[in-house]
Formats: sequence, structure tokens, C-alpha cells
Amino acid sequence: MKNPLIMLWLAALTGGIPSQNSQPGVPTTAQSAPVPVADLPFRNPDLPIDQRVDDLVGRLTLPEKVSQMLNASAPIDRLEIPAYNWWNEALHGVARTSMKTTVFPQAIGLAATFDEDAMLRMATITSDEARAVHQEYVRRGERGIYQGLTFWTPNINIFRDPRWGRGQETYGEDPYLTGQLGSALVRGFQGDDPKYLKITACAKHFAVHSGPEQLRHEFNAQISDYDLWDTYLPAFRDLVVDAKVAGVMCAYNAYAGQPCCGSDKLMNEILYDKWKFKGYVTSDCDGLNDFWQHHKTDPDAATAAANAVLHGTDIECATGKLFTYNSLLEAVQKGLITEKQLDVSVKRLYKIRFQLGMFDPVERVKYAQIPMSVVESAPHQAHALKMAQESMVLLKNENNTLPLRKGLKKIAVLGPNADNESVQLGNYNGFPTRNVTPLMGIREKVGPNTQVTYIQGVDYASNIVYETFDLNKDLAYEGKPGFRAEYFKGTNLEGKPVATVQEPGLDRYLANTKLEIVPGLPSENVSARYLSTFTPRSRRRWPSRLPATMATACSSTTSWY
Repeated sequence: MKNPLIMLWLAALTGGIPSQNSQPGVPTTAQSAPVPVADLPFRNPDLPIDQRVDDLVGRLTLPEKVSQMLNASAPIDRLEIPAYNWWNEALHGVARTSMKTTVFPQAIGLAATFDEDAMLRMATITSDEARAVHQEYVRRGERGIYQGLTFWTPNINIFRDPRWGRGQETYGEDPYLTGQLGSALVRGFQGDDPKYLKITACAKHFAVHSGPEQLRHEFNAQISDYDLWDTYLPAFRDLVVDAKVAGVMCAYNAYAGQPCCGSDKLMNEILYDKWKFKGYVTSDCDGLNDFWQHHKTDPDAATAAANAVLHGTDIECATGKLFTYNSLLEAVQKGLITEKQLDVSVKRLYKIRFQLGMFDPVERVKYAQIPMSVVESAPHQAHALKMAQESMVLLKNENNTLPLRKGLKKIAVLGPNADNESVQLGNYNGFPTRNVTPLMGIREKVGPNTQVTYIQGVDYASNIVYETFDLNKDLAYEGKPGFRAEYFKGTNLEGKPVATVQEPGLDRYLANTKLEIVPGLPSENVSARYLSTFTPRSRRRWPSRLPATMATACSSTTSWY
């Protein structure tokens, strides 16, 4: 009888202790009923944030932890953790949202103001609108891309060479000006509350990333230490050390033979050790695939994933289904990295979400009270106009031609961009309710007796025709505008379509797989067939390649434009 007694005694001693593989908060047969999620420590807004983070991350399984290291972080239903997409943009106003927002001049134009105070005001306006828009999406139950509070801006790369082609996203070629304006944006974005972040900024692209654009996924930047510290790093140091930016995006390119997201010098030595960075790091989108596909510094996805995490890259952004971080489970199994090392990144990510107040009652977070009425409000639009005016540089005003007299008889406006609404908005942009082109502005400003004549002049840049038009207006199916769309479960157009609908146009971005294409059909593991007839409305010379693609099959995360 001794053995059964010993076994029962050991069971009594160990019955209340979870095994190494069990998770806190997940009951075993020997445990009492689980504590309601609302009563768990991580849900207590009065506890220190670090304690709440430790409690939450300690409850996650290894697969759940990996799922939180992707830009489209999955929900954890058992803990009532909603899905969250880290990718959002606000280069010069809240961008890429379905809602109308205040749009400011492109970043290079903001820099031309040389006005740090105006920049701070612009960033404060943008963060007000960002908070209001986010809270509206939350009320609707939407948590997809371009709906969150983590914004991947500013671009503080140095615009050394105009051939790069993306200098308009930067604050120019001067490291000091870039650092000052970037710091003002960070302060305006992140707010001044001692506990909560308003929204988060992200200093990108770290580092030595100023072209060549076409080679960015394989280019190895080789520069002197003097150039590194005198040109490429000062603005990043200003934002990380002084402005306390919450996020950093590591660049596609390599530096000194290592991908920037896996750089010993940039990431470990400078960002974390020297500058003591306390925020989170995201890869540029699809950048971690470059480790093993283009830079060829790692033999496979699992090795690349471990390499990036060990260098402090917490989030992988990807635009398709190929996430290198999906191989982190394999990396742990192979001993390339430990679960405890993954915890460092997961905790950094959740600390940001707690600092944004995402797990606290709305009434406890003052920024969550910002109403939708601030979006595109009169003061916001007035400041956008002010910065547009300050951004202009008058090179010559012969015979005091400007300002124009209202009594002029005729004005000729020349140039392909004078009446182009797309060019007007720049890139990484939002969409205002009213978009005033230079031609529209001139016509509104002059007197009623002044004739304004517009001549486009040229319709090309280099040898590529550039003319904006809405192709959807030239498409119809059986007399109805747009397309007949047939949607199928699975990615191979097999079987009968589960839905056949008339679509007015192709304009879908399906990174949020929780959204439904039609009721009952989520945008995951789906394919589509579109049928339409193209009838041009005018006898124009069409380019050999139309600016639209008729998709015959789409996988689960394909983006349709």
C-alpha cells in the first residue's frame, strides 16, 4: 500500500502546479475553474505596464507568440486579445484610410518651410485625426491595415542624389534639419501624457538608405565611418535618443555586408547598446525575405528569422503570404533561437500596445476621447494652407508680376501637373474632401472677367505616357458599369462560384483577411473571375499597357488595385 499512498501524496503536492507546457490561465483537470479574462492581472489598468506585459506574454503559447510578431497580428480569442495590424501611414497627414482627412504638403515641402513650430502643429493635428479615425474603426469592429495607431513615418533618410526617386518623402539633404523636423513630428505624434502614447512614430529606414531604388533588396552600402556618423546617423540619433521615438524601421539594403535588419553594428551596437533604444523595430515590408532570397546571407527562412530576431527586429512586415517569421517555430525546434529570446520581442510589442491604451477602458485614455469632428476641421485645413504657402520658394518675380492683379484680361497656365489631382497629393497620402489643383486655385482667385487658358504642354515623362484616367468608366458588363465578379472558395477557381455579383470597379486591398468580400465569404483562400467589356469613350492613343490588371485568380492575400 506504500506506493499508492506515495503516488497520491505526490499528486496532491503537484496538482496545483502547471506543467512546463501548460499556460497560465488555461485550466487543467486538477485546477479550479479559470479566472475570468477581465480579472487577469494584464487587464488591470492600475498595475505597472511592465507587470501587465509579463503577465500577458507568460500566458501565450509559442505559436501565439510568433503570430504576434507579424504586422497583421492574429487575435487570441481565449484571452480576448483582438487582431491588430501594425502597418499605418501618415507622412503628411493620415494616409490610406477610407475616411477623408486633412492633407499637408509632401514631406520635402514641409522641410522647405524651415518651420519647426509649424511642423509640431502639423504633427499634433495629424495625431488628433489619427486617434479619432482609429476610434471610429474600433466602434465599427474593424481592425485592419491602415486602421491602427502605429504609424510608420517619418522618413529621415538623407536625400543626397535626385536619381534615388523617393526624395520627396524625406526632409532633404541636411542631417540637422532632418533631425529637427523629424523630432518635432515625433513629439506631435506621441503626445505628452506621462502614461499613454497618443500614436507612435517610426524613424525609417535605418540606415544608409538613399537609393539606388531598383537595387534596394540586394544593395550593399559601403561608406566610411565618418560619412556614417556625420551624414546618415545624426537624424536617427536625434529621434531615438532625444525625441524618444517609439518605433524604428530597419532598411532593405545591407550595410557592411549584413542586411540592415540583421546588422551587428547598426542594430546591436548602435541602436540598442549605444543609444539604449526602448521601443520596437519593424522590418520594411518583405525585407526579411531578402536575407535568404537576395542578400543570400542566410541559407533559409528559419535561419534568417532567428538572425533578425536576435538583432532586435520585433515585427516582420510582409505584403503576401510569405512571412519569414512563420519559420520561427522551426528555428526554435532547430535550436537556432530560444522561446525566451522570442519573448524579448513579444514583450516590446505588447508594451507599445499597452502604452497606447489598447487594453484599458476608453474613459481612462484621454486621447481616446478625441471626436471625429476634429477631422478636416476648419483650423486643421487652415494650417495645411499655411504650410503650403510657407513651403513655396519664389525664385524670380520679374517686374513684380506676383501677386496677380484681379483685373488681368488673360492668364495662361502651362504644364502637365497644373491640373492633376493625383500628383497634387504626392505619395503616402490621405484623401481630402476637396482637392484644389493650381489651375482650380487660379481660376477661383482671379476676377470674373479674366480668361484663364490651360495648356497641358506635354503628356509624358521620359518615354512613358502619364495620364490619369478612371479605367472603370470604360468598362461594363451587359450594360451595367463595371464587372461581373464570380467568387470561389479556394485559390484555383474550382467548382461553382459561391457568389456572383456586379462590381462597379476593381478597388480592393485585402490584407485584412477578416473582411468579407461578400457576406459569408472572408477574403482568405479565395479566387475570383472578372468579366467586362472595355469600350473607350474617346479616340485617344492608348498606351501599350493599360494601368489595370484583370485578375483571373487571386490567392488569399493578393491585393487587387
